[in-house]
Amino acid sequence: MADEIKKLKFKRNADLQIEVIPLNTLTTVNRNHLITPHRTNFYHIFLFENCQPTHFVDFEPIRIEPYSLLFINQDRVHQFDQLLKYEGRVLIFTDDFFCTTESDTKFLRSSILFNDLAEKPTIKLNTTDFEKYINICENITEELSVPADNSKSILLKNLLHNFLLLAEREKRKQGFTELKKGADLDYTLLFRDLLELNYTKLKSVNDYAKIICISEKRLGQATAKVLGKSPKEIINDRILLEAKRLLAHTHLSIKEIGQDLGFEDPAYFVRYFKKNAATTPVAFRETYLKK
Repeated sequence: MADEIKKLKFKRNADLQIEVIPLNTLTTVNRNHLITPHRTNFYHIFLFENCQPTHFVDFEPIRIEPYSLLFINQDRVHQFDQLLKYEGRVLIFTDDFFCTTESDTKFLRSSILFNDLAEKPTIKLNTTDFEKYINICENITEELSVPADNSKSILLKNLLHNFLLLAEREKRKQGFTELKKGADLDYTLLFRDLLELNYTKLKSVNDYAKIICISEKRLGQATAKVLGKSPKEIINDRILLEAKRLLAHTHLSIKEIGQDLGFEDPAYFVRYFKKNAATTPVAFRETYLKK
């Protein structure tokens, strides 16, 4: 383990931050990075062909079925199966590439594909439907090889958008319970975006309600309807997730982890963790390392 969870970034010299990579190439070139826990500043869409690895996303083992899609949001901590028997492709892209307008950002933030409001992050396909997504990836690869002009980025973005829309349609067909659009969903998504940026600094519901310009009660009504949780529970869940990540994947001391998460008093951090995780930080680390 290191003193931090490695963060992989999109190629700095890439003009357009979108790429399709064969999985056998990726696992050969980047083996050491992939089999250890890491996070990225870009989104992943895995297109698994005839393979059945187990992919790990924030402590959850995801058993992959052949001819399925897996969507992983940016900044999630994940790692590849140690055996690296992956067949297929991965489509990666960044916010900077896709979110060129406010409506793009809203679409991606509320998408049922990357949003972990969805219970299952995979979509199982038959081989005919799977081929539709492969064809879009091939079109993206072909367009990336064309010399730059005024249309290139627009065409690539449209191809990606079509991919995402087709995947959303398929996910709905497979029984995903649609999130009802409206003020409750908007407030909840805004709250979660703010929380992601500020969870180490702002820990009270009132802090977030003030920024959103609504009352604590109204924010609570929104998150209860959308997530079935109170804002305080969501704040605690986010802090606890990061604490578990650091305990499991780094050598940082309990005191250092508490400080990273905004707890000045190490003893208070231990009490907070025990109250919300039903175990101590030390016990959680020991249990995880034994697995």
